[in-house]
Amino acid sequence: MSSVDPAPGSTASLRTANQRRVLDVLQAQGADLDHTDEPHITQADLARTTGLAPATVSSIVRELAAAGLVTTVPGSGRRGTTVQLAPGAGVVAGIDFGHSHVSVAVGDLTGQLLGEQHRPLDPAHGHDEGLTCAADMLDALLAGLGLDAGSVRTTGLGLPAPVIDDVVRSSAILPGWVGVNARQVAEERFAGPVHIENDANLGALAEHRLGSARGHATSVYLKLSSGVGSGIIINGHLFHGASGTAGEVGHLTVDEQGPVCRCGSRGCLETYASTGSVLELMATQMPGATLDEVIDEARRGNVSALRSLEDAGLHLGWGLGSLVNLFNPALIVVGGDLARAGDLLLESARVGLRRHALDAVAATPVVASSLGRRASLVGAVLLAAERTDLLPAD
Repeated sequence: MSSVDPAPGSTASLRTANQRRVLDVLQAQGADLDHTDEPHITQADLARTTGLAPATVSSIVRELAAAGLVTTVPGSGRRGTTVQLAPGAGVVAGIDFGHSHVSVAVGDLTGQLLGEQHRPLDPAHGHDEGLTCAADMLDALLAGLGLDAGSVRTTGLGLPAPVIDDVVRSSAILPGWVGVNARQVAEERFAGPVHIENDANLGALAEHRLGSARGHATSVYLKLSSGVGSGIIINGHLFHGASGTAGEVGHLTVDEQGPVCRCGSRGCLETYASTGSVLELMATQMPGATLDEVIDEARRGNVSALRSLEDAGLHLGWGLGSLVNLFNPALIVVGGDLARAGDLLLESARVGLRRHALDAVAATPVVASSLGRRASLVGAVLLAAERTDLLPAD
C-alpha cells in the first residue's frame, strides 16, 4: 500500500496517517494468514500493533466504519470487538501471463482469493489479444461474485520477461509484448491502477507470504518452465536490483561451449533445466511427448525419462550453488511446470547444490512450491492488495 507522509503539525494529516496505520494492519494480517484461516483482530490488537492509544483506535475504527471501509463484530467474554475490512470496500485483481496461458483471479483487500480462471493462449499472441482475453475472464469472475468492474481498486499483472520501467524488454517468451509499456496498455484496458511485475517475483512473494517460504526472511523462488527465472526475497522484501532485472538465473553460464541460448549466449542454465531442455533430450525416445508424459514415464521407471530429469536437476543444482553462495537464503523453493517432477528433479538438484556450494551453505533446503502453478497468480493478487491505498490522497 502506498503512504502519504503527513504534513508536520497538521492534525488532519496526523489523523489520516493514523487511519492508514490501522488499515495497513488490517490488510497485512489477512495476507499473513493461510487461505483456510479466519482473520480475527480486535481493537486491542490494533492498539498494540500500531502503538496508538486504545481510545484513538476506537475513534478511528468508528470513522472508518462510517466511511464503509471496515466492519465490526462485538466480541463475547474476554474477546473484544473484532475489526475487519468491509466487503463493500472493494476487491483487487491478479493476472498472470505465461508462455501459452493466462490466469486471472479476484481477491479481497487482504489478498485472499475469491475466484480464479485459467485459459490457454497462443504463444505468439499480441498484447492486445492477451489483455482482451484477461478482461473477459475478469468480467466473468466479477459477475459470478455479484460485482462490477468498478469494484476493482487495483490490478497486479505478472509477465514472464524482464520488465524495466513497465516496458517488456525480451521477445523470447512473449514476442507480442516486447517493447510494450505493459502498465500503460493495461491501465487503458482496465480503467484503473495496474502494477506490473515479473512472474517469478510474484511467485517469490506468494511463497514468502503463504507458501513454502513462509516464516523465512530470506528465500529464493525458482520458476522452471519455458524459461528459468527466480525471485529473491531479502529481509522480507523482493530484491529487484538496480534496474529491476535481478533474478535472471536462467542465464547463468553453466558451460560456455554448450548449446546456444535464446539470449544469444552459450550454455545458459535455461538450456539444461527448462521444460524445453527435458523434451529435447527425450525427442528421440518419446517424439511429441508432453512434459507430463515424460514425468509419468519416469515414475514408471523409464530410464531415459529418469535420466533427462536427473540431468536437468544436476545442472539446476549448479545454478543453485551460485545463488546460495551469493545470497545465503534460508531455503530455495522450486516451482513452475518442471517442478511437477518433484523429487525426481529435486534430489539431483540437491546433489548438484552440494557439489557447487560452499560447505557453510551446501545444506540449504531445496523444496517444492506449495502453491504450484498458482504461485504467480496468488502473488499478483497479493501485490495488488499491497499497493491499494484505501484512503483518498491528501
